[in-house]
Amino acid sequence: MESIININRISEVHKVLELQSPQHPLISIFSTSDNPNVEVHNGKYRVNLYMISLKTMKSCEMLYGRNSYDYQEGTLIYTAPGQVIAFEAGQENSVEKEEGWTIVFHPDLIRHSNLAQTISEYLFFDYGTHEALHVSEKEKRILLELINNIKREISDNIDKHSQELININLESLLKYSNRFYDRQFYTRTNLNKGYLVRFEKFLKDYFASGLLINQGLPTVQQCGEALNMSGYYLSDLLKVETGKSTKEHITLYMVEQAKTKLLGSNSSVSEIAFDFGFEYPQHFSKLFKSKTGYSPSEYRTLN
Repeated sequence: MESIININRISEVHKVLELQSPQHPLISIFSTSDNPNVEVHNGKYRVNLYMISLKTMKSCEMLYGRNSYDYQEGTLIYTAPGQVIAFEAGQENSVEKEEGWTIVFHPDLIRHSNLAQTISEYLFFDYGTHEALHVSEKEKRILLELINNIKREISDNIDKHSQELININLESLLKYSNRFYDRQFYTRTNLNKGYLVRFEKFLKDYFASGLLINQGLPTVQQCGEALNMSGYYLSDLLKVETGKSTKEHITLYMVEQAKTKLLGSNSSVSEIAFDFGFEYPQHFSKLFKSKTGYSPSEYRTLN
């Protein structure tokens, strides 16, 4: 079984990429021009750091996820600590032909900042690589300005303001990334409607399959996998298209099915709860009331 190499520090990233020692122990920005002849050894690396990479492909196209209405100028990929990155034979040459930048930072960098409380809201850190962000030249320039701000703070003499200013620019970079992802969702709206149809069919088939009793309600990740995407990406897609997350869609679908069972059968509330995979009927009743304003028993008497 192939072993996974753990990378826990910025200095370890520089060592793997054969770069000079980092100027800051918790954050680094580099590009292919810093060492254009680097050859990353084949293998799997668990990078316990945040990483954002902008790549501009000069000689190849994305094999998945790029459509005619996506920008071709650049691709942004975000990874969170603990994710595994694999390098396989034949990939090195394509990496050398890419241009762009990569920013890597340790979770300790933001530990005492506002960003530490909000970074989990940027779900694109958990998207699949085929769900990358495609940016225009204008968008690239906006991000590059923030990158250069961070570079200056790293390269200048570090003082008591440095870390705060770095974090402010990092947070701005993520906020702009959120905006650009929203733009991408909107420009893909015709494609997304197809995903909505498939998602609704998945829910219908799942609820009709009898899986609820043994497995409970489908998870966000299960829904994403059914559509060949990450659960996080599906949830953000649905929010843009419908205003509701994947979890909200699952819950509302269950509530509508429960209404039908309550009015169309003589099954007890407990039996209906078990049919939907709830181990404790009171959890079902609480969820039903939170969405309808009535308990299951009350709802039965209203109709």
